[in-house]
Amino acid sequence: METVLILGATSDIAIAIAKKFASQKYNIQLAARKPEQLEAVQSDIKIRYGVDCSVHAFDALQYHTHNLFFEGLAPKPDITISIFGIMDEEEDAFNNWELTQRMINTNYTGAVSILNIAAKYYIGRKQGAIIGISSVAGDRGRASKLIYGSSKAAFNAYLAGLRNKCFKGNVHVMTVKPGFVYTRMTENMPLPKPLTSTTAQVADIVYGGFEKKKNVIYVKWFWRYIMLIIKNIPEFQFKKMKL
Repeated sequence: METVLILGATSDIAIAIAKKFASQKYNIQLAARKPEQLEAVQSDIKIRYGVDCSVHAFDALQYHTHNLFFEGLAPKPDITISIFGIMDEEEDAFNNWELTQRMINTNYTGAVSILNIAAKYYIGRKQGAIIGISSVAGDRGRASKLIYGSSKAAFNAYLAGLRNKCFKGNVHVMTVKPGFVYTRMTENMPLPKPLTSTTAQVADIVYGGFEKKKNVIYVKWFWRYIMLIIKNIPEFQFKKMKL
């Protein structure tokens, strides 16, 4: 039975993905900055799906601990899924370097740190998979998502490069771009219903993409074309727009 490591496991999306993989008889390793918040999820997964489920302390910003964290996992995961991230108010981040730095370091630097470690392990054994949960916001820089979008753009570029690097080592890397999702974080936001997914839909699409060894998936297919249109607006016109 293979094992899935989920980094940033306290989020609604992470829990839904954990349950989806558990339902397909994968053992689960839940890792988060506050692992005590995962005890109920751990019990639920064990009882509901009859698989092993363990909980681990992991902090994306404590880079010096990442090697020790990964080496301490027993067994080592066959699949690593990076879900952690943060999205502060953009105007607050623009005016506060500490918020900007935290967003960049969480969404990009921390992910690169731990996924480099996982990738080296998988390349060494010539088997494994990495899934990075990114965002459509990384497809083109916009004023409304200046810091968040740029950190996700960097993450997208990293995952694309990692996919290229890992291919000859028989390691598959998949990029996931969810778009709007109904979660605790977005419950007070007026999200457009046709463009918004549930966490269960995200989990189903992620698992399906993983099984088919997709490279880049948009959870709702039309986001690919929405972002294609946005990416192709000429710069002289785009810079005047409010997006």
